[in-house]
Amino acid sequence: MATPFWYNAALALIKPLYQWRIKKRGANPAQYQQECLERFGPFQPAKNLHALWFHAVSVGETNAAQPLIEHYLRAGHPVLVTNTTKTGQARAKSLFLKAPYEGLFQAVYLPADQKQLAGGFIAKYQPKLLALVETELWPNLIDQARQLNVPRILINARLSEKSAAGYGKAPSLTRPMLQGLDQLLAQDQAALLRFIALGANPAQSRVVGSIKFDIQAPAHFAEQAAQLRRDWPLAGRKIITIASTHAPEEQILLEALKPQLQQHPELLCIVAPRHPERFDAVFAEAQKLGLSAQRRSLGQRIEPQTQVYLADSMGELWLWYALSQACFVGGSLNAPGGGHNVLEPIALNVATVVGPNYFNFQAIIDEFAQADALCVAADAEQAAQQLLNFVFAPAAAAQMNAQAQAILRKNQGSLQKHIAVIDQYL
Repeated sequence: MATPFWYNAALALIKPLYQWRIKKRGANPAQYQQECLERFGPFQPAKNLHALWFHAVSVGETNAAQPLIEHYLRAGHPVLVTNTTKTGQARAKSLFLKAPYEGLFQAVYLPADQKQLAGGFIAKYQPKLLALVETELWPNLIDQARQLNVPRILINARLSEKSAAGYGKAPSLTRPMLQGLDQLLAQDQAALLRFIALGANPAQSRVVGSIKFDIQAPAHFAEQAAQLRRDWPLAGRKIITIASTHAPEEQILLEALKPQLQQHPELLCIVAPRHPERFDAVFAEAQKLGLSAQRRSLGQRIEPQTQVYLADSMGELWLWYALSQACFVGGSLNAPGGGHNVLEPIALNVATVVGPNYFNFQAIIDEFAQADALCVAADAEQAAQQLLNFVFAPAAAAQMNAQAQAILRKNQGSLQKHIAVIDQYL
């Protein structure tokens, strides 16, 4: 079924605004031209035709698909990754655009969801299948892939109650889009039931768990962390990372931690904001609080007097987790929030704290919280207190980490279930 007229008319009306936004956030004219080429055509040449195409909106979805993408690259399959955000594309390239995969791997922006662009992109790249990651659904993309006989799978699918309510307001768009999928592989039963209520075909939908539980920390980050401990004066430092944060999380957490940072010179807070356009503002907040701060982007190291280290770099979050004894995962104190992936720090045995607004990861975080394998804080003061408890009481952190590892092991296996489904189309 074709997409509704009103949807395509709305896209045509907002296209100039979309182009203006790209121009506004472009670092330079060359970057703007490149992004426009990828989003509006005539598109970059295909490095490999008949690639496995994974579409991941941003960093979190790219990280979720990482073990699947690695599996197929190792097996010699060409892979195309499209992203919607600049941070997502930077993450994809940092993971895979390197030896031994660079000849098999290509990452570009997803074109705007207009019929002629989606169809032209698919005709140019001729992918073997389209794997959409989590909730990344685009009506014309799915419809054009269907018309051009490209299999369509929604992998690691999740759908919060809030998102389901939003999709439910446009049934003429949502129902045919979901029925255009060949397979829907949901993370949990609640998500599956929401998708089916919105129109997904029950016969082609099932629960296979979350690939995120099959996560493994890249070895080179552990090695890099060990090297930094040798090269930088980190002996005896008690390190907290506050990661994937949104405004005003950095400000309120640093305010809550400030008395202890001033009282305990061994305490250090690494801050890794979610969006690079906020790096300067976050650094200004640390300075406004009178805290001694250094920046990764300036090549500065953590000094004995450093209280805040701004991790204003891309693709290094694993490194900061590997240096930490405790962490806060952001997007969960702000409103409306939604949360980010807690499984990365947990995989590295880092005691993990989140705020109360984590609906994007509800099932995962609830399972850990109910087993005392993760802390959910009501506000910034409580989050700061829990983080301090973990760095100053390592036995409590170790006990919580042991619980977390047990849950991680219990839930692993989704990766192989996803591979079994995708292999049917190869």
